[in-house]
Amino acid sequence: FQLLLFLITPLPSAQSFCWAAVAKDILGEAGLHFDKLNKLRVLDPEVTQQTIELKEECKDFVDKIGQFQKIVSGLIELVDQLAKAAENEKMKAIGARNLLKSIAKQREAQQQQLQALIYWVEYEALCKVEAKQNEFIDQFIFQK
Repeated sequence: FQLLLFLITPLPSAQSFCWAAVAKDILGEAGLHFDKLNKLRVLDPEVTQQTIELKEECKDFVDKIGQFQKIVSGLIELVDQLAKAAENEKMKAIGARNLLKSIAKQREAQQQQLQALIYWVEYEALCKVEAKQNEFIDQFIFQK
């Protein structure tokens, strides 16, 4: 509205006006601005520049977040591998402990078997000694 009013209002001839400055002011009040290439824009060139910078910063931020996600994914994968390796080692240790317990029980059973065999051999030897002594006694009794 002001631009139309400006265009139809006669200018005093004694004063010289800068038409571009007046037009910029009127258009600026209406929310329209000229950029560096003198193209008409709805946004203020400073706001447009800030928007572009914010867009670039956002892109950089998204890129950095993507890199961070890759790093974190790699770290999680590494931790999972370490956890699996630790679990495998734990199972090996449990298996070795159980094997040692089993070997100890086997040795104890073997010791008991050997002890029983020793007792049996001693029993057999004592039986032979008893038989010889009984034979000697019988011979001694019959000789009298």
